[in-house]
Amino acid sequence: MADSAVQKTAEIALDPALGAAIARALGARSLVLVGMMGAGKSSVGRRLATRLGLHFIDADTEIETAAGMTIPEIFARHGEPYFRAGEARVIARLLEHGPQVLATGGGAVMDPRTREQIRSKGISIWLKADLDVLSKRTRRRSGDRPLVDRLKELLPQREPVYALSDIVVQSRDEPHEVIVEEIIAELPKHLGLTADAESKSAMLPELKS
Repeated sequence: MADSAVQKTAEIALDPALGAAIARALGARSLVLVGMMGAGKSSVGRRLATRLGLHFIDADTEIETAAGMTIPEIFARHGEPYFRAGEARVIARLLEHGPQVLATGGGAVMDPRTREQIRSKGISIWLKADLDVLSKRTRRRSGDRPLVDRLKELLPQREPVYALSDIVVQSRDEPHEVIVEEIIAELPKHLGLTADAESKSAMLPELKS
């Protein structure tokens, strides 16, 4: 896809009527991005928040700020159960301050408490990515082969839980703006908006390679 097409997509303004309808339907709920490391939750989340005029929050960043240490340090010092308990508390707190776009850590929704909080105060969006895409992105980011092996172990455990999400969008080797457009196209359907609002979403310019 040409860079000019990507730039054009980034500059597309959300139809005011559609944006207002989505805002009304969301109320105080948050759009919560879930999925594996490498699925693009933070990158897509920032762009989605900008398009919808919402704040973007990264739960992992908030956890590190609250703990005063990095997530690997929390795991090393205190173990995973301690981390998951803290993660659940932080996400519950963040969900009190919607509407917003909230990116969660890969294992967050494995905690039943967190799933229930998201279900009652948010709309969950699974950025579904195949193993080859996740492996390529994580290897490019860290060069960590054991991390890639860990993805292979975790993906089949987590996918059935991710699949419970309200909206599923395939994360793949396309510009993040394309994924954002697909999420926006799905929101009116899930929120039960009028056919007119859905048609406005469908009228967004189509990207051409």
